[in-house]
Amino acid sequence: MHRNLGLKILSVVAALALVAACSKKPPQTATTSGTGGVGMSPATAPSNAGAPTNGVTPGTQEDLVTNVGDRVFFNTNGYALSPEAQATLQRQAQWLKTYGNVHVTVEGHCDERGTREYNLALGERRANAVRDFLVNLGVAPDRITTISYGKERPVATCSDESCWSQNRRGVTVVQ
Repeated sequence: MHRNLGLKILSVVAALALVAACSKKPPQTATTSGTGGVGMSPATAPSNAGAPTNGVTPGTQEDLVTNVGDRVFFNTNGYALSPEAQATLQRQAQWLKTYGNVHVTVEGHCDERGTREYNLALGERRANAVRDFLVNLGVAPDRITTISYGKERPVATCSDESCWSQNRRGVTVVQ
C-alpha cells in the first residue's frame, strides 16, 4: 500500500514538473539576426529559416513548443478562449505564417469528468475554437485539421483540479 502511494505521489510530482517546464515561455526579444521567430512575416523570415538554431530546427514541433507554445487551456465545461490563450494563438498564427508549408492538427482534450460522449463533443468544440481563431488571424483553413480525444489522453492523472486543469487543453501538433 505504501508503495502505491509513493508511486502516485512520484507520478503527480513528475506531471507537475513536466507542465511547469512546458508552460514557461521564453522572453520575447527583438533581434536583427533572428531565425524566423515571433513577429516575422514570410517575407521577412531570414534565408536560414530552415537551419537548426540552438539545437532547435525552425518550423518543427520542437520549435513551436520551445519558442511559441503549443497548447492553450480551457475552463471547466468551456471552450471559450481566455486572453492568455488568445495571446498564445496569436503567436502560433504568426509562426504558421512564417512557415507557410507547415500543416497542423489541433487536438481537443478534456479532463476525466463527464461521459466519454460528452467529452468527445467538448474536445471537438475546443479544437474548433482554436482552429477558428487561427483562421480568423489569416492561417489558411486547409492547413489545419482537428481531432477530439475527449478524456482519452490525459497529461496528468490525479483526480483533482491540479490535474483536471492540465487536461482541459487544445494542443497544436505539427504534421
